[in-house]
Amino acid sequence: MANVVDMFCPSSISRQVICVLLLFSLAHTQNVVVFQPSFLTANGPVVSALLLGNTSDISLRLRTVSPSNTTGSIGPPSCMAEETQWLLTREQVGKTAVRVLLRLDRSLRLCGENETDIDCCPKPLCVLETLQVSACVGGTPQASLLIQAKIHALLVPANAGSDNKTVIPNQVYQPLGPCPCDLTFRACDVRCCCDKDCSIEDLKLFESHCLPGPFGGQVSPAPDYQCSVQSSEISPDWFPFLCVSSSPENNPYLGLFYHGDTITPKPGPNFQSPMLSAPVPENLYIEGSPILTLNNQYFTIPQKVLGRCVNSSPVAFLKNFKVKCVTLLRTCPTGSPLQTLPMELRNKVKTGQGGDVTVDVSDELATDLSQFISSTDAVASSDERLVCENVTLAMDYKFYWKGNGITRITLTRTVGTITLNGGVVLTTRYSAVYLNGEITDEPNSGNPGYQVGRPVIAGIVDTLDNNTGSIQRMKINLWKPVSDGLCSTNERKPILFGENATSGCLLPISRQNLTQCNLLRETVTSLQAALTTATYVSKSGNPDPLTVTDWVNINYVTLNSSTTMEDTTSSCYGISSHQHIHVWSLITSMVEGIPQREIRALQISYSLSTWAMDCGGGDVSPCVDPMETQLFPITSSVTFTDIPINTGPPKTRFQINFTEYDCSRNDVCWPELAFPITKYYTGEPYSQSLAKGLILVFFFITASILGTPWRQIRQAWNSANL
Repeated sequence: MANVVDMFCPSSISRQVICVLLLFSLAHTQNVVVFQPSFLTANGPVVSALLLGNTSDISLRLRTVSPSNTTGSIGPPSCMAEETQWLLTREQVGKTAVRVLLRLDRSLRLCGENETDIDCCPKPLCVLETLQVSACVGGTPQASLLIQAKIHALLVPANAGSDNKTVIPNQVYQPLGPCPCDLTFRACDVRCCCDKDCSIEDLKLFESHCLPGPFGGQVSPAPDYQCSVQSSEISPDWFPFLCVSSSPENNPYLGLFYHGDTITPKPGPNFQSPMLSAPVPENLYIEGSPILTLNNQYFTIPQKVLGRCVNSSPVAFLKNFKVKCVTLLRTCPTGSPLQTLPMELRNKVKTGQGGDVTVDVSDELATDLSQFISSTDAVASSDERLVCENVTLAMDYKFYWKGNGITRITLTRTVGTITLNGGVVLTTRYSAVYLNGEITDEPNSGNPGYQVGRPVIAGIVDTLDNNTGSIQRMKINLWKPVSDGLCSTNERKPILFGENATSGCLLPISRQNLTQCNLLRETVTSLQAALTTATYVSKSGNPDPLTVTDWVNINYVTLNSSTTMEDTTSSCYGISSHQHIHVWSLITSMVEGIPQREIRALQISYSLSTWAMDCGGGDVSPCVDPMETQLFPITSSVTFTDIPINTGPPKTRFQINFTEYDCSRNDVCWPELAFPITKYYTGEPYSQSLAKGLILVFFFITASILGTPWRQIRQAWNSANL
């Protein structure tokens, strides 16, 4: 068969492609196997070929062969395998095609002089041999592949950097660029005395005119104690007796250059789709590490990455998430994740402690699809309707963990039947929550102080807990508008520490609703109160539910119920349409240079407004039809205020009003009259400033004794004694 291949396959590239297709069909029809090509010449460490035909029971054997000394031909193929310096692997690329890959299992580095390492090439021609790959069924060869390997050694330096890293030498011992004036390759540069290309005869021509400074190779300046540095004009008398004569290499100067290091190149921007590399098996899970399946692959769940839904996103240990993915369906889905079988979801996952667990899958049938289907196209005829059954609408994972491992995984999959009337916007939900026993693992918002951007932790007394004083965690929320923005379909989002925010939703109100103002006020108040049901807020980011001192009470500003409400048939007063949350925080300490903030107080207040129908703009239907509705806004906001740190006692009224002795407001500072003799004065040595200060004090005392005031005092004293 190999002879037939060589006969009918010319060397033209286009004809070789046609020949491969012909051989493929020939091998498929005759139930035989054939290598394509049947002869190869290898110049590198990797060789590949295709084995075509019925390869189900084929085994590959590799051996080294040599031509006969008498005939010059190579013997028939054999199914006896030999140990070679090549690794033989196979890869199924089709039903009747196998890729055969040979890889050289040795180094191609050229051996150095007097080197004893056997994993190197002693000669430039490193590999010169003939290989034969046989395709065997049982012990009978069916086809063979001859490979002529002729590979030369790689000329790489012995100290070549690894991993494409740039090694910068330590400048203390090996300067980077020791001779900057060496500008010409393999030529002597004039006046460049450090040029290694200059001979002794060349240096004699300009050795007295060498380029000075670092450009001339004088990287390290001579120290001051060198006898050659000080000239006779500026050197003191004692310098010739104490100076040192030493070689320029004996220099303590370390230089002003970069100290040696290894720099790893940073990858540039790549517009190709990122490749998910194979995971590295780990024995134990830590927070944030990816969860692995039994075959060392990432365990994936649809998640949002950079604002877009990714169907195969790795799941991180102890990281809860809850996402929504919006998909436009015009036909019934056929692939994951919208159309999956329970068996496909029962993956075996590594526990992180040497074992594995199987995902426990349970299905729930959704009857109300309003929370999953947000909009549809125009209603089509009954003949054009398409019914899609068992569509995955939600996947809720629960990971039970203990220590550094996973003990159990459950999945609740919500499925439903969707009717397509031309097109449907489907919103699917995916979540993962970690439970330690039956307790949800809730991450902290800082340690110990709050971190900006983390949720504010609130709480309420747990009445179901036997432990008295235990506080159950919850969140303080704002409105999160979605889709149509109505309060009935809106969601809530937690307030994040240090981030001011304002949000809201719309409430449809009719003229009939405005005739029942008390009911309307109660409805709006209950909607606003549902945002925050907590009574406590945590001071720090990692509170203890059993320590009452870690929590402060939330101050609710009650509405003034004594105010008279003047309602009419078309308007209602005193509607709590706006809820405002005010948070006061204080920096209490610093941990590794990061300020630690604590919440000192939290206040929730409401703003009242009047709601009335707007009949302007030509649309008077809401004012005529009692059932016609208008949209009224309900808003919520949060503001964070930093309490300033008081660094000293408050100023007295004298300090505020009398500024004559304030050094920060006057050019003359009398309180600092003795500053030159204090240790804070650095204009001259302390001993000199102290001596001068004492001399000034001596002159002051002398002048006082010998001066007029002292003489008058003495005369008055003498007259008093008389």
